[in-house]
This record gives sequence, C-alpha cells and structure tokens, in this order.
Amino acid sequence: MELTASTGMLTCPSSSSQTAKSGIRVRVFSQTLYQHSSTTTTTNKQPQKVFKRMEPSKKRTISCSSSSQIGENGSPLTTSHTHRIGEMKRVTKETNVQVRINLDGSGKSDCNTGIPFLDHMLDQLASHGLFDVHVKATGDTHIDDHHTNEDIALAIGTALLQALGDRKGINRFGDFSAPLDEALVHVVLDLSGRPHLSCDLSIPTQRVGSYDTQLVEHFFQSLVNTSGMTLHIRQLAGKNSHHIIEATFKAFARALRQATEYDLRRQGTVPSSKGVLSRS
Repeated sequence: MELTASTGMLTCPSSSSQTAKSGIRVRVFSQTLYQHSSTTTTTNKQPQKVFKRMEPSKKRTISCSSSSQIGENGSPLTTSHTHRIGEMKRVTKETNVQVRINLDGSGKSDCNTGIPFLDHMLDQLASHGLFDVHVKATGDTHIDDHHTNEDIALAIGTALLQALGDRKGINRFGDFSAPLDEALVHVVLDLSGRPHLSCDLSIPTQRVGSYDTQLVEHFFQSLVNTSGMTLHIRQLAGKNSHHIIEATFKAFARALRQATEYDLRRQGTVPSSKGVLSRS
C-alpha cells in the first residue's frame, strides 16, 4: 500500500492501527512550490504577479512497521515503558527478604525462599505472567513458614506497587481461569489502588509437602495489602491440594499479566474516570 502526501504533511500511522500491523511504505513526493511576490513596473500597466519556481526536493521513502513500536506484553517501546522494575528489601528480626520484579520481562525466575513449595509457586508467577521474578529470603522457618511466607508476599506487593508507578496506559483489569487436571480456579483482579481480597478456596489437606495450605490465602492477603489490588479468587473445581494451589497461582499470574499490559488505544492515560489510580 502506498500513500502520497505533500512534503511536511506526513504523519506515521500509530502502531495500534490495522495498517501499521501489516507494515506500510509511505512514499512522499515533494510538490513543486511557487513563491509569490508582487512587483510594480515603471509603465502605466497594472502591477503584475510574478511567480518564481522553487526547486523540488528529492523523493523520500519512509517505512513504518509495528514491530519497531511494540514490545513484549504488547507494550509500546518508549523509555518510560521499556523497563518497569520494582525492588524491595525487607529486614526484620524474623526474616530477611529481597525482591526484584520486572513486569516487562520474559518469565525468568530466580527464587530461593527456604520454602520449596513456595519457590515452585513463584516459578509459576514468573513463567505464566512473563515477569522476571527474583526472590531471596531467609527466615525463622525452624518455627514455621508463616513469617517468611508473609514477608515475601508483602515485599512482592511493594515491588509491584513501585513497578506500576502511576499506572498510566495499563489495562488495569485482569480475568483468567486456569485448569490443572481436575482443578479449575478463576481469578479476577483490579489494580485499583484499593486493597481487598475475597478468597474462596477449599483445599482438602492441611499440607502440601511441608507447606501449610492455610498460608495460601495469607500470601495473597499480604500481597494485596501492600500492592493496592482488588483480588477475587474462586475455586470452581478440584480435589488435589497441589493442583488447586498451582492453578490459583497460574490464574493469578495470567490475570496480573493482562492487567499490567498496555492498552494502546488508551494512549498513556490513566484507566480511571477519576484520572488517578493510587494506593492511598
């Protein structure tokens, strides 16, 4: 497809348009311009208009394609959107936690929490959310996993809050159902700035490995509290505890990925009728 336009009148179609997706070549031909001036003569004749021919510029060809304008997660490749990274270090008498999360990553996970099953769940968050997740933690696991589980979730929520910044241009809402064999879990979330958790899980056993299954809800409650997220989790089916919990983390990862991706039609505006999304 070729479009012809006058020099100085060229605009490149946005990457959200159908033409930009397929890539177009815009061929620009400069028009022959004439400069107008009025002159008078020494005779009695009326002033005559004189037109001076201006040299045309050379023909230019400009190529535009969406591949150079859209990055991973459907995000525009701009300086402010290329790397949304949050980092948090939380040190108490009970735990020492370091978290780094890149919302525009590729699914890399480097997690060592001292709780093997939680490491496995954080791997799901990274892999299915396409986030780069780095978590290092030590804690009083000789007592139980409660403090470490909680502080990791608090730190992840804070890092997420930092990475989201002013939340301009994002989808804001996420909705995903993930199956794992007989288990099916539905997660809906809103990056509203208002913390709320509704968790309806029925996990049949008290433990998966050494991990206390009561800590699943507590993990998400802690994450919600610091990130300012509204989160609804519903178990639609499931009998195996491992499957139910893993389906929950997978559904959460995909819903969060959906919510943090950019809506190109929004053109960088805040997805709220109030004009602002904040934690407070």
